[in-house]
Amino acid sequence: MEKFHEILLDVWREACRHIEIGESTATIAQLLEDRMPLSQVIIRRFEQAACVVETVAVGLASSGGSSADVRTPFPRALGGVIAAWCTGGDVLHREEQGAAEHLLDVIVPSDTEGDVLVGPLKTQGGLLGAAILVSEPQQTFEAKHVGMMEVLLEPFSVALDNDRRLREMASLREAAEADKRSLLIRLGREDLGDTIVGADTGLRSVMERVELVARSDVPVLILGETGTGKELIARVIHRRSPRAAGPVIRVNCGAIPPELLDSQLFGHERGAFTGAVETRKGWFERADGGTLFLDEIGELPLAAQVRLLRILQDGWLERIGAHQAIKVDVRVVASTHRDLAAMVAEGRFREDFWYRIAVFPILLPPLRDRVGDIPLLARHFAEKAAVRFGLPVLMPTDEDIALLASYAWPGNVRELGTVLDRAAIIGDGRRLEVAKALGVMGPGAEAPATSRADTAAQEGVAQRPLSLDEAMRRHIQAALTRTRGRIEGPQGAAALLQINPHTLRARMRKLGIDWAAYRMRDPRSDHPGNQESSRG
Repeated sequence: MEKFHEILLDVWREACRHIEIGESTATIAQLLEDRMPLSQVIIRRFEQAACVVETVAVGLASSGGSSADVRTPFPRALGGVIAAWCTGGDVLHREEQGAAEHLLDVIVPSDTEGDVLVGPLKTQGGLLGAAILVSEPQQTFEAKHVGMMEVLLEPFSVALDNDRRLREMASLREAAEADKRSLLIRLGREDLGDTIVGADTGLRSVMERVELVARSDVPVLILGETGTGKELIARVIHRRSPRAAGPVIRVNCGAIPPELLDSQLFGHERGAFTGAVETRKGWFERADGGTLFLDEIGELPLAAQVRLLRILQDGWLERIGAHQAIKVDVRVVASTHRDLAAMVAEGRFREDFWYRIAVFPILLPPLRDRVGDIPLLARHFAEKAAVRFGLPVLMPTDEDIALLASYAWPGNVRELGTVLDRAAIIGDGRRLEVAKALGVMGPGAEAPATSRADTAAQEGVAQRPLSLDEAMRRHIQAALTRTRGRIEGPQGAAALLQINPHTLRARMRKLGIDWAAYRMRDPRSDHPGNQESSRG
């Protein structure tokens, strides 16, 4: 092999430089032309299932390509012989090989003239093939050329494997594009970017502030209740910034144990502490050139806030166990559902850190303050649920929208999406069961087992059309009757109706329902040991 060392290095370089097998074969053929009487280099691939040998690349023949067969069929009975030769066979030489004529007849294109050397190729992915060297007219290959061919089989195999990987990637890309087009058609959209429903209505002021700050690099603090879409707004800020091509990484500050916080944020060197078996980049380094979204920043311990100040001020950090600072270029967007100003006043959040991250605050309104967006949001989530669960796309009715609009939505937009998912699953492609998904049964809905009084009340509901408020009032009254006025706990009305106790109380106040009247129906409630607090 040493005598072929120089040519082997050159061939390896070309095989690895060009991912397209046609390019690598052409350049390798040019290298070999000066060292042997070479006319052509042909790479062929075996398709065992189809019993076909296919030409995938041709080099030289005066750089004009080849008229060789593109696809050559072979008998199925010969498939095992070909596989055995590719796995462990020797280089075949047409001038000297008589016993393998049946292989040469299949592998070498029928219109190939002159002497040939044929070497077996086998890739890591299990693909089988052959490399064919064709001599100049009236010339033959010598023993030294056979030896050179043997050492060239490995780089040729790598070139064939690169071709396999490239074809697989192309196939996956085509499948992904087809899925994307199908999904866009079903959603009636032009792209798959994050959709901001209500950008022109309830979130108009928010989007105006996003446009103001997106092009700059100042830290942004997004304030809002749980489920209002703080992460979505953070990603929109990143996507509309000059850093859009860089990474955007989300870190849930409340989910990191305090003892691991420094390692997660700033990284560590190998051996810095027990269990540090390798050097690890922190979230700031991973977000270099992009945006780091610090979700629920109000959960950060005071000590961690001090260490974050330096990065926010000058962009320098030190890994745990390191002795050299590292410069990072990261834009920080933070969010919280807490009242950080009050926490600063109470000493539970550093004042200097507060001023550093709250350069540009953006307040997201709760869903109860943007009721006008509920119809759009409901339709949006209904479409997403249909796609996710493979169901027909069904839109909420006017009655469904009215019911959704009357709900308090303590979980905001996230809870609305969950309710529409649940409504789609319960409806099973026939309808959206919004009332059941909310835990409110309308007229004619299937209810759990009830007492006679409850049954009579429900029959009264079914006998005549009722307003939505009246139907809700009667259903809540039936639940209170069954639970003897208890609201919270496993045996309470909230659990029976599958609704948040605070939401149930708010709805009872709106409908004018006095829970105390139902408590008085329980004769046991007069016993001091059975009395419950005024909260129900």
